[in-house]
Amino acid sequence: MKLKPLADRVVLKMVEAEETTKSGIILTTAAKEKPSVAQVVEVGPGGLVDGNEVKMTVKIGDKVITSKYSGTEIKLDGEEYIIVRQSDILAVVE
Repeated sequence: MKLKPLADRVVLKMVEAEETTKSGIILTTAAKEKPSVAQVVEVGPGGLVDGNEVKMTVKIGDKVITSKYSGTEIKLDGEEYIIVRQSDILAVVE
């Protein structure tokens, strides 16, 4: 099954959290922070949203930073995704 986002929405797959710190300490599941870096999987067409024209500036494959508590989390075919509005994306990681 494939997700096709509507309007200004973007489907993201979260990047796995680091399991060890830079100094080599192994983190337990409870100590891991929810990552805010994600990879763009699908992009909506943009268009007229709330009376304003929205041009999509992210593309499939981009790594982005999102607001910590934004979007809707879903599980599809055993994979976890988050669907956010383009305005919830704070930056593109280059």
